[in-house]
Amino acid sequence: MSLTPPSPNPNPARQPSLFSTEAADPALADLAGLLAGPGEVVRMGGTARLSVVVEAAWRVHVLVAELGARGVPAGWEPTGDGRYRVRTAYASTLTPLARGWLHGAAKRPPARFHLDGRRLRLWAAAAGAAEPAGFRLGLGPADEQCWKAVRAALAAVGLPAAFVEPGEGGPAYRIGGRRVTRLAELVGERPPAAPPADWPGPHG
Repeated sequence: MSLTPPSPNPNPARQPSLFSTEAADPALADLAGLLAGPGEVVRMGGTARLSVVVEAAWRVHVLVAELGARGVPAGWEPTGDGRYRVRTAYASTLTPLARGWLHGAAKRPPARFHLDGRRLRLWAAAAGAAEPAGFRLGLGPADEQCWKAVRAALAAVGLPAAFVEPGEGGPAYRIGGRRVTRLAELVGERPPAAPPADWPGPHG
């Protein structure tokens, strides 16, 4: 099954930040943002497949649109526990991403891994949630070897984060206080399918 991407909702009166998601065109490298969070990548021969399990239908719409904008068609399926799996087909274009992130079967960020607005936008779309203390970005439960590098990458773009323990709504990193404004600047305008309360910004 596949979904029709939502229509864009540009605001021509808003000037994008030099560092925001709107400052550059979508690229395959942006998909590293999904892998910083709960996304997974697997290889088969000279191809690779990217997948991520999400907890709300709006995230499916947004991610299918974001993947399509990068030339990566994606479909979705229910997981049977009220969630949804967004998954690409196996494609050779995803092989460099898999090569950089996979060490054997283990997922680890490549050397010099960094985050930017486009990568953060994908992460927020897959696993971001507003809460009274700030904005939470979910992590892969089995990705402990990734967490330190991902936290450093957040700090490097002005988003030092607190770790949220699995028993407290994590594993996740929480962006707190005024830094949520910085996050909102980086990820760009809320996708039309996303509820205002689930996107960084004045409502988050």
